[in-house]
Amino acid sequence: MTQDGRHIRLLIGLGAAALLLLGKIFSLQILDNRYKEDADRNSTIYETIYPTRGIIYDRNGKILVGNKVAYDILVSPREVQEFDTLALATVLDVDPEFIRARLEDYHRRRTSIGFQAVTMLRTVPAETYMRFDEVKYKFPGFRGQVRSIRDYPVNAGGNLLGYVSEVNQSYIDKHPGEYRSGDYAGMTGIEAAREAELRGEKGYHIYLRNSRNQIEQSYKDGAEDKEAVPGRNVVTTIDADLQQFGQELMQNKVGSIVAIEPATGEILALVSAPGIDVSMLADIGKYWNEISSNPYKPMYNRAVQASYPPGSVFKLVNGLIGLEEGVLRPEMTYPCYQGYHFGAGHKLGCHVHKSPLNMEESIMMSCNAYYCYVFKNILDQKKFDDVTQGLDHWREMVMSFGFGRKLESDFPAELSGSIPSSKTYNRSYGRGRWNSTSVISLSIGQGEILATPMHLANLCATIANRGHYFIPHIIKESEGVEIEDRFYEPQYTLVDTLQFPKVIKGMWRAVNSGPGMGGTAAIAHVDSLDICGKTGTAQNPRGADNSVFICFAPMDNPKIAIAAYVENGGFGATYAAPIASLMVEKYLKGQTSRPALETRMKEADLMARVKHD
Repeated sequence: MTQDGRHIRLLIGLGAAALLLLGKIFSLQILDNRYKEDADRNSTIYETIYPTRGIIYDRNGKILVGNKVAYDILVSPREVQEFDTLALATVLDVDPEFIRARLEDYHRRRTSIGFQAVTMLRTVPAETYMRFDEVKYKFPGFRGQVRSIRDYPVNAGGNLLGYVSEVNQSYIDKHPGEYRSGDYAGMTGIEAAREAELRGEKGYHIYLRNSRNQIEQSYKDGAEDKEAVPGRNVVTTIDADLQQFGQELMQNKVGSIVAIEPATGEILALVSAPGIDVSMLADIGKYWNEISSNPYKPMYNRAVQASYPPGSVFKLVNGLIGLEEGVLRPEMTYPCYQGYHFGAGHKLGCHVHKSPLNMEESIMMSCNAYYCYVFKNILDQKKFDDVTQGLDHWREMVMSFGFGRKLESDFPAELSGSIPSSKTYNRSYGRGRWNSTSVISLSIGQGEILATPMHLANLCATIANRGHYFIPHIIKESEGVEIEDRFYEPQYTLVDTLQFPKVIKGMWRAVNSGPGMGGTAAIAHVDSLDICGKTGTAQNPRGADNSVFICFAPMDNPKIAIAAYVENGGFGATYAAPIASLMVEKYLKGQTSRPALETRMKEADLMARVKHD
């Protein structure tokens, strides 16, 4: 090929390459604006729009948790220019050193903060915010933010409702991609349990910034802004009036009240005392040191997180198992010589009452000896090879009532309690070196048995339903909020339905036998309500006995089942029974008819009795 030919081919090749390059440039710059958008985004600022959190209602439509406006002061450290620190401090009503310290901290963390805005002051008064808004142009990098915070029209108790707080790094790590620094989330109670529905979805405004990082205008006139989606409202099963009444009855006491609607498993009240006053919830950080240093641990929700010996209310379970196993009949009588005597001089004591007693009388008078006989007969049946088989069969029956495991409620942080097995005592005594009398304290709800007040309320609901329960839950199905099918499914015990009326008769007599008839729960009687109950006095190694009471009403077609547990309250009839019966009366009648008893319960102060770590 001639030199001219090669030259022509070279020119053609260069021309083709130039055309390809020009075509690509035309495509990138004219036809495809993705790269322009990327460049634009490098000069944009995203301002988060926080959604309004969903409202929490009680079962009757009363607002338990709403929202109100709050004002914050934010700062973008990289946008801050020279300013008069004293003037800003005067406007914000803070010490100048506070501002200097914050800015120094932000400077140390500038790599992680980047171009973000961080909150310097939270929930400032409205007048402070307005004063700042008028002069904010003097302080580049500082701006205000309006957001909503929680509002509490009803003092339904902080342990029940829970609180909302800014997420920390640990929380962010546990929820990857869902939260970032500066976001808020429900940390405890209902706020935590229904965080997914309540939180809503964040939005944002996009702004363009210049080379000096100053905001100039909206990006694309706001076309790519995203509106925040408000959180969904949540309807609870709680009766606000009953909950608040329970709070008042339990003031200056340690313990809890759990009330359940037997026909549905819906929780009507969940009181933990001492609790967190709702006035502290909206700004929990302000009160955190006070709350966390309180020796009575108000953050601790005793209704679901405290495991106690159930005491004599557990006799009902052993009685039902005895009936089902055929080792007990209602007419059978057992003696009580101020307790059950066994072994070489051993005795499980009991209070003075008539002897012998049948089953109804044993429930009415809460006889310890009677249930020692029943329990021993359950474990020592001939159908078992040894006591280990008997105990493990008993344990299986007990656990069918929901004990010894989590009830799987929709309320967070629930404990399982404990029901011992043969392995428990093989470890303690050695295999083959223990018998039914070695564990006789289980007959009266002591020993190694532990249960939460939720377990005890569920036991009461189970008896009220004559042998089944619905898993206790605190959220009602409503628009946009579903609850799982399992909450609608009855959970049956291993005791036949026909056995329960035999126990219920004794519970009715315990409350309604009349003065001088020996009923341990006579103080809980209310005319026309047909309350059925059982007292308990649970031994407490750290002080006075715990006062326990469970009851339901009315006897037929029950509307409420309740458990009251008062630490160091003494006999079950001293505090737990009056408190529970007042709650039942309040719920069924809308008011109470025993003002002197109500006043005495509200004014009783047992805090000095409680020994804490």
